[in-house]
Amino acid sequence: MERWYVAYTMGRAADMLGTSQNFLRSLDETGLIEPQRSAGGHRRYSRHQLRLAARVRELVDHGTPVEAACRIVSLENQLHEAQQRNNRQP
Repeated sequence: MERWYVAYTMGRAADMLGTSQNFLRSLDETGLIEPQRSAGGHRRYSRHQLRLAARVRELVDHGTPVEAACRIVSLENQLHEAQQRNNRQP
């Protein structure tokens, strides 16, 4: 499933998002994104995690504090997943 395909290093993810590695670490600290770790302990991000991080960055860029943005994105993600489950039910 594309959602969990872990392909991006922290440096690459930060470059793709136009943000700092510290920003990604802060998302890890809030619990919004829990990247997998390589054998050497380096963070690895999935496309789904990068989409969440991009949404947080969008909110932060518009003045929302990081913690509040993470909570908003978490709730948006939960709602999306619930809607998908409901759409699959007969």
